[in-house]
Amino acid sequence: MLSPGTPFPLGATPSSQGVNFALAAPTAESVELCLFDSTGKNEQQRLRLPACTDGVWHGLLPSGREGLVYGYRVHGPWAPCEGQRFNPAKLLLDPYAREIVGRYDGGDLFLGHDPANPDRPDQRDNGAVALKARVTANANAAASPGHARIAPSDRVLYELHVRGQTHLHPGVPAALRGTYAGLAEPAMLDHLQRLGVTTLSLMPVQHRADEQRLLAMGLANYWGYNTIGWFAPEARYWSGRPGTTPASEFRAMADAVHARGMELVIDVVYNHSAESDEAGPTLSMRGIDNALYYHLCEDDRALYENWTGTGNCLNLGEPRVLQLVMDSLRFWACEMGVDGFRFDLAPVLGRDAKTGFDPRAPFFAAIAQDPVLSRTLLIAEPWDIGPGGYRLGEFPPGWLEWNDRYRDTQRGFWLRQGRDGAAGLGDFAHRFTASSTQFAHHGRAPMASVNFITAHDGFTLRDLVSYEERHNLANGENNRDGHAHNLSNNCGAEGPSDDAAVLAKRNRLQRALLAVLLLSQGTPMLLAGDELGHSQQGNNNAYCQDNETTWLAWIGASDPTSNMARTSDFVARLTALRREAAPLRSTRWWPADPSGGAPSIRWLRPDGQPMTPDDWHAGTALAIHFCESADASSWLVLVNSGAETVNFTLPPGAWRSCLSTDPAQDHGASPQALGDAAEVPFSSIRVART
Repeated sequence: MLSPGTPFPLGATPSSQGVNFALAAPTAESVELCLFDSTGKNEQQRLRLPACTDGVWHGLLPSGREGLVYGYRVHGPWAPCEGQRFNPAKLLLDPYAREIVGRYDGGDLFLGHDPANPDRPDQRDNGAVALKARVTANANAAASPGHARIAPSDRVLYELHVRGQTHLHPGVPAALRGTYAGLAEPAMLDHLQRLGVTTLSLMPVQHRADEQRLLAMGLANYWGYNTIGWFAPEARYWSGRPGTTPASEFRAMADAVHARGMELVIDVVYNHSAESDEAGPTLSMRGIDNALYYHLCEDDRALYENWTGTGNCLNLGEPRVLQLVMDSLRFWACEMGVDGFRFDLAPVLGRDAKTGFDPRAPFFAAIAQDPVLSRTLLIAEPWDIGPGGYRLGEFPPGWLEWNDRYRDTQRGFWLRQGRDGAAGLGDFAHRFTASSTQFAHHGRAPMASVNFITAHDGFTLRDLVSYEERHNLANGENNRDGHAHNLSNNCGAEGPSDDAAVLAKRNRLQRALLAVLLLSQGTPMLLAGDELGHSQQGNNNAYCQDNETTWLAWIGASDPTSNMARTSDFVARLTALRREAAPLRSTRWWPADPSGGAPSIRWLRPDGQPMTPDDWHAGTALAIHFCESADASSWLVLVNSGAETVNFTLPPGAWRSCLSTDPAQDHGASPQALGDAAEVPFSSIRVART
C-alpha cells in the first residue's frame, strides 16, 4: 500500500522509509504506479498514487527499494483537439528517471493513438515493452564530483562523440571501446592533452529513443539529438562491467578528465523530445500531460509547434517544464561532474508563440540567478527553424555562442577565392577578431564567439577540401538531407585521389584552416578527428551512421612519419603558440586606434603600409601586427589566401618566424630570423614574433 508521501522532490526518491514517487501531471484525473520485475517485462502490481498537491501526484511505497523497476499509467480524457492525449493503456516513463530499462523499437504498440484511426486512442497495452525507470540510490549520498575551471582565454574546445572517439582506438582495451570508460583511458586522454585541448564537448549523452523512420531502415540516431531521459546517461555508451552502472561509469570518466585538468561539457537537448509530432509515439510526457509539456498550435491543439524540425517543442514557459530542465542541469552539474553545457537549438528555450525569442525569458533568468548553473560554461547553438530563429550574438552576457559566420567566412576566404562564396579581407579581419558586431555589447567579451571551421553537422576538415558536393545516399533520403551550401573545395578531384598535387593542396589548405582557427581571437573549437584527417566519404549529415563512416580511424596515429601524426603535431604546436601569444587570445576588444599607447592591433598591406578603406575590398593578403608594450613581445600574423606567393615588408623589429602553414617553409619549433621582409607562399599563414 501507498501512504501519501510528499510532492517533492519529483521522481523516485529512496530513503529509509521506502521510495517516494512524485509526478507532475496537473490535468490528469488519476495516476497509477506500475511495478515490474527486474527485467521490466512482467508487471507485478498497480497502485494508485493517493495524493495530488498543486498538480503533483505522489505516494510513498514503504517496501520500495533501490533497483525497483516502475512506470506510470495516467488517466484523463482523450481529446487531441483540446491538447489532451491521456491513455492508461500506455505505460509511461518518468521524466525524472535516473536509469532506463528497455529500448524503443519503433513498433506501433508505442502509439497512443489508433494507427488506423488517429482520432481514437489505441487500446492495446504496451506495458511489457514500454520504457521504464529503475530506482537508483539517493543521489545526495554520492560523493560530490570534482570540477575543472579553465580561464576563458585558455579554453580550446574539442567536440567529440563518445562512441566514435574510441571505437577503433588500438590503445583502448577492446571491452571498453566506444564507452565512457574508453574515453577515460590514458591512451585517449594523453592524445587530447598532447593536442592542447582543455575542454571536451561531448555530443548528447542523455538517454535517447531512435526515430521510427530510422529504425525501419536498420539505422539509429547516432548523434543522439532525440532525448527521452534527461537524467539518465545513455546506456549504449556503458561498458556493462560488473559493479558499474551507466551513471557510475560516466562519473568515473568525468573524474578522469578532471584529473588531467580538463573541463567536461555535454551537448543537451531541451528543445524537443523523442515523442516527435502528433503521429509519433507516446513514451512519457505526451501521455502524462501533453498540453503542459509541449507548445501546441493555437488554432489546432491536436498539432505541435515545430520550431525544431523534429516534430515538437518543449514549453519552458510552463514552470513545471522549466523545473524539469533546471533540475536536470543541476543533476549533471552537481552529481555527474559536468562543467558546462552546449544547448542544441537554444532559441527554442526562450520562445513562445506570441513574442518569439526573448533573451530575458524565464529559462535565461533562471540560469542567471542559479548559484550553481550560472557558474557553469554555457554555450548556445544560436538558431532554430522557427520564425526569426537566427539569433547569433543575442544571448545574455555570460553565454558563449557557436559562430557559424566565422565558419562561413573562413571557408569563403581560404577555399572559394575567385568563386561563388568568396570572402574578402574585411570579413576575414572582422571574424579573426571575434565578430565584434555580434558580441561587443552588454559587457560581453571576445571569448563569447565560439569559432569553428567544422563541427559534427557538416563536412569534416578533410572532406571540406576533398568534396564539392555532399554524398549522403547512405542516409536513405536520396541525398536530399544535409547542407547544400558547404563552401568547400575538392582541390581538383572529387573524393579520394592519388594525385600528388591534389594531395599537397589539400594538406596546405587544412593546415591554413587549422592555423587561422587557433590564431583567431575568441574561443576555438576543434572537431574530433580533424587532427587525424578523418573522412566521412563526403557525408555531411552522418547523424544516422553508427559505423566506420563516423568512427575515428586511429591506424597510423602512432607512426611519426604519417600524415595523421604530422597533422596532430601541427595542431599541438598551434595550441602551444596560442598559449604563448597572449594577444591572440585577448579577453578584451582590440582598439582600432593604436595611438593611445596601450597594446593595440594594426592592419597592414603587404608593402607594410596601413590598410586603407579601399584595401579592405580587394586583395587576398594582409599583415596583422599585435603591438605590445616596450617590454613585451610583439606578434605578426601574415596571411595570404591567394594563388601566388606574396612578399611582405615587415614592421621595424628583430622578427623571428615561429610557424608557417607551408610545409616546405615550416622549421618546426626552431625560430628562424627574418630580415625586413618575409615571403608567404600561396594559401598560407606565417607567424613571427620579436
